Amino acid sequence: MSILISVHVIIVLSLLFEGTPVRAYNLTWKSTNFKTILEWEPKPVNYVYTVQISAGTGDWKGKCFYTTDTECDLTDEIVQDVQQTYSARVLSLLPRDLDTTGSARDPVLQNAPKFVPYLETKLGQPTIQIFEQVGTKLNVTVQDARTLVRRNNTFLSLRDVFGRDLSYILSYWKAGSTGKKAAKTDTNEFLIDVDKGTDYCFSVQAVIPYRTTNQKSPESLIECTSQEKSVFKEMFFIVGAVVFVVIIIIIILSLSLYKCRKARGGQNGKEHSPLNVA
Repeated sequence: MSILISVHVIIVLSLLFEGTPVRAYNLTWKSTNFKTILEWEPKPVNYVYTVQISAGTGDWKGKCFYTTDTECDLTDEIVQDVQQTYSARVLSLLPRDLDTTGSARDPVLQNAPKFVPYLETKLGQPTIQIFEQVGTKLNVTVQDARTLVRRNNTFLSLRDVFGRDLSYILSYWKAGSTGKKAAKTDTNEFLIDVDKGTDYCFSVQAVIPYRTTNQKSPESLIECTSQEKSVFKEMFFIVGAVVFVVIIIIIILSLSLYKCRKARGGQNGKEHSPLNVA
């Protein structure tokens, strides 16, 4: 009798030690510029997770095998075709549920929402590459973010992936003012009219107009122009040009004087040379 009780206790303790697999919940896609991670809850206790993903073909591919993490990076899969619709699911299983081939028998699984990277990935914060204010014109160039989408072994930019679907909005205002104006471009460059001699501040934001969600990126860091620097730069070039011209004139005059002196010296030498006696 005591032997049976001991065996029963051992079995119960073994089950407690192995834990009970819990169905994953709150499955959420986190994706920015196509860097894509699937997240879920809860943190497992004495059981593990495996993630599977399908590109709409019905064939499931395993990722993040037997992990105790609650996230799985699926970027390598989704960047193969960012316009595809992807399905994913999280399997909760005990170590004893694995056979010798590593496949799961009767796992507890939960499906994630469908995910289309092209429509749903968030746009990362853009960067202002170059800006310059000359007179009444403000020129701003936006630098496209790089993605992990590849074509011919080259990583593509957001512009490469989205083409004309991607736009940029420039918000600009006079320095010290709160009144903002906006300009939009389907390229990466802005050329807008501003007041001469007035400093402006601005930021840019990426946008895909036809989207219903994740339409806009965070705004870039604010940049401001400085007319004092522009004036100094203009004065620097003007002074530099004047100095250059003066140096050229000095060189030309020096060469002319040198030639004149040399010519006079040769003439004086002839005048003082002795006459040839026949």
